[in-house]
Order: sequence, then C-alpha cells, then structure tokens
Amino acid sequence: MGERVWDKYLSARDREILGASGYGQRGGLGRRPAMLVVDMHYNFTGDTPKPIMESITEWRNTCGEQGWAAVYKTVELLEAARARKVPVVYSLAARRADGLDSGRWAAKNSRALEKTTSGGLGPQIVKEIAPRPSDIIIHKLKPSMFFGTALVSILNDLDVDTVLVAGLVTSGCVRATVTDAFSYNFSVGVVEECCADRWDIAHATSLFDMDAKYGDVISLDEAKEYLAAVEAFSLPGEFTPAAR
Repeated sequence: MGERVWDKYLSARDREILGASGYGQRGGLGRRPAMLVVDMHYNFTGDTPKPIMESITEWRNTCGEQGWAAVYKTVELLEAARARKVPVVYSLAARRADGLDSGRWAAKNSRALEKTTSGGLGPQIVKEIAPRPSDIIIHKLKPSMFFGTALVSILNDLDVDTVLVAGLVTSGCVRATVTDAFSYNFSVGVVEECCADRWDIAHATSLFDMDAKYGDVISLDEAKEYLAAVEAFSLPGEFTPAAR
C-alpha cells in the first residue's frame, strides 16, 4: 500500500522495534468472510456531512466529514460484498432511554447527559448504507460487537472464518471488535478507508496497532479484489448449515 496513514507518527525507534520484533506481517484472509459494519449511525456522523467542529455542537460523538467519507467508501464495500452474497452484520447501540444500562459511559464524557435534538435520528443506521432484509443487526451495550451478543454464534453457524471490518470509531468500537474477532480466531481485514475517528492520531495509531498484531489493515481496492475471488455464499432462504 506504499506509505501508511500511521507512518508520520512513528519515530525511528518505533520503526526499528517493529522491524526487529517480527510484528506486522500479513496474516492473510480466509475463504468464508462476513462483513461487520460497526456503529455507522448518525450519532457518529451527524445528520449531514459537516466539519467536525461544526457538527459536534449538536452531535457530541460525531466524526464529522471523516465519518461521512468512511460511509461513502462503505457503500462501495457493501456493493462488492453483496455481489458475492457475503453476510453483512451491522451493530447498533441498544441502551435504555433512562440510561440505567449505560454502565461507565458517562464517567468519561462531560456531555454524556445532554439532551439531544436529533428527533430520534441518532441511533439509526445512516441511510446510505441501510441494511437489507437479509442483513443481520446486532444490538450491543459495549464497544465490541461480540461482547454480550450472539455474534460469534451467528458467524460460527455460517461457517465464517474471516471478518472484514468497517465502522466508527477506529480507536473505540472498531478496535474492540477487531481484538475480539482475533480472540475468537477469525482472520481479520480492517478496511482503512471505511473507518474513521474523531482524532487523526487515534485513527492512525489504532490502525497501526491492529495491523501489527490483530489483523491486516487493507485498502478498499484490496478488499474488493479479495471479495471478487471468494466463493459466493448461500444466505437465508438458500442457506444449508455447514456440515460438522
């Protein structure tokens, strides 16, 4: 991929250690992928593409224009995945309106208890990448799509061995999902252009860390090429459980 988004943040010492440690080699992707779309809802993009400092006045969790750029690239990735009937799994927050099940989220954000003016739009998946009837939606309370959900059971039943990850934000729910996918022994491809964060340094260094240890950070073009080569899936209505 040439120059990587994290290169400008690495010191000479960092580069030396990376080379000597052996981390960062390509792990490769398997034969049966699923696509995970992590938290691409309006709370993390705002209702329209705006500079983050403008969007954040109303949408405290927004990634601003960077979030929308990731959404538009995810449209392309979804098209490639669906052409091969690859399972697509979305995540959404499933918290109670009264916040009783919100855990420690409010402890780290002084704006967490603000009333929103989004008219209920916030937790909805951005319409440009709206789920289709065959897609799966996981409702979660914590950063990882795997934590406290049936995701691993679903992926196992579909005989999935690889996850392609897109979503918001890179350093938060994307990274948590990637490390859990790694922990469950899935091969992981993080599609760089399909992820975004509020902070440039958090985006870049999180991608670096994931690429070094937990999966392969790949370009959208690489993801499309990979998807074009995999065998088409059978999906609900056609699906026959894999032989055990």
